[in-house]
Amino acid sequence: MTQLHPDIADVSSPTETIAQAIGADLLIVEHEFSALLARREAEAGDHGDGYRRLWQSVTESARGGKRLRPRLVLTSYHGMNGAGSRSDAVQTALAFELLHTAFLLHDDVIDGDTVRRGRPNVAGEFSADALFRGTDAPRARLWGQSAAILAGDLLLHAATQRAARLTASEPVRSLILDLLDRAVFVTAAGELADVGLATGLSDSGIDDVLAMTEAKTAVYTVAAPLAAGAALAGADQDVLDLLADYGRLVGTAFQLGDDLLGVFGEETVTGKSASSDLREGKQTSLIAFARGTTEWPAIEPLLGRPDLSAADAARVVASLELCGARAFVERLLAEHVSTAIEALESPLIPAELAATLTRLALRCVGRPS
Repeated sequence: MTQLHPDIADVSSPTETIAQAIGADLLIVEHEFSALLARREAEAGDHGDGYRRLWQSVTESARGGKRLRPRLVLTSYHGMNGAGSRSDAVQTALAFELLHTAFLLHDDVIDGDTVRRGRPNVAGEFSADALFRGTDAPRARLWGQSAAILAGDLLLHAATQRAARLTASEPVRSLILDLLDRAVFVTAAGELADVGLATGLSDSGIDDVLAMTEAKTAVYTVAAPLAAGAALAGADQDVLDLLADYGRLVGTAFQLGDDLLGVFGEETVTGKSASSDLREGKQTSLIAFARGTTEWPAIEPLLGRPDLSAADAARVVASLELCGARAFVERLLAEHVSTAIEALESPLIPAELAATLTRLALRCVGRPS
């Protein structure tokens, strides 16, 4: 592990605000991430050009992320007046970004996607290269998907290695490793449930969709990073549990917002087609609610049609509005946010951290993109 200079990583200026500390540490996370990928690419050259190109492709895939998970690790660490090693907080923040990048690579394989953030992902890049070299489509797809699976596996291992090399005490280091392990375990359950919903092999009621959302997204995106940062700051288990509960609620609320934007959002603002979720037949909270209403016979024949016309998409949107699905999901989102904010009223949470997390929760309500 690259050792951070102690003057940068472990010492806070007496006048440094929490926001400034988070911003400074995020720059270090970005530098460490780039350095790790560059080092791996250089080492990979000894094992063939294909392996070197795999790491080049991973580097490209990692560009442009919002770094939400590292930010949340650092927010709870500094917000709890971090008493532990600041460099450990940076390394843990990086571990969660590695975890996230790995999940994206695997998720794209499961979904059969070859593009992410407007450019070819690892699977897409390797598949296109194979086709260019004259390989047939099935073999090109195998080449691309294999590369993406291996890349995701490598990043999962890198995340664990970062946590295993923390300088924190053994109990704290073990707790961080447990949080990462639990995040992987629960996210895999959510991913499998999502595939089950998409294939019709799992129950698709609203409770099933919400359970899938919490497992697939909320735990590793919000709950685990917040708990990890607080643990490194020396917080006790009651604080970790409170932050994890908040994280599950806000993470789920954010996905409910995505469900709404995927159908009712303005394309010019979201940058995503407002009918893509309908064409793909995504089993969202909106669809789960609508399934039990009198509008379902009008929705079901059109859902999941790749050739869905703009007029038919408009009919589905109107039916989702008419049956109460939109109002139900908006109300459910607001309830999640309200419950999360109420949890922050605990005296265990410092006022500045509570204010920051309250603002984060409120962004889930009525967000445009």
